[in-house]
Amino acid sequence: MADPSVLNPHPPEFDRFLYASVGKDRNGYAVTVLSTLARLGLDPWNETAELVTLGGDAARARLGSLLARSRDVPALARNHGRVARDLSQLLPEGPTSGALQRAASTAGEGRSIPSGVILTVLAVLYVVFQIFMAVRSGSGE
Repeated sequence: MADPSVLNPHPPEFDRFLYASVGKDRNGYAVTVLSTLARLGLDPWNETAELVTLGGDAARARLGSLLARSRDVPALARNHGRVARDLSQLLPEGPTSGALQRAASTAGEGRSIPSGVILTVLAVLYVVFQIFMAVRSGSGE
């Protein structure tokens, strides 16, 4: 049977935390932890894995500093500490599942290359190869 993590490689233990609301943005739309971290230019799953490895007070302090940087949600400017305290209680206690352990172990290893970049490079290489083959076959050899 196929590994279910192939379709969703992110640890399901992160879902409760990542999909929790942090408030409404200036346009009145609900904003989640996931979208807040993404708006800050961070990978939400890597950041969550790092918070899990920090644990307790350190995770709460880091989350508070991240939420304070968000300018899209007015409530965070006033209450980022309280929101961070509440949200930190939704973090998994520690690496338990295989996916969560992989995420936590790779959180500090740097950023991976986005799949869009890889696909773009492969597409460019394919086009260059096709041009090379067309020129080669048209040279009369």
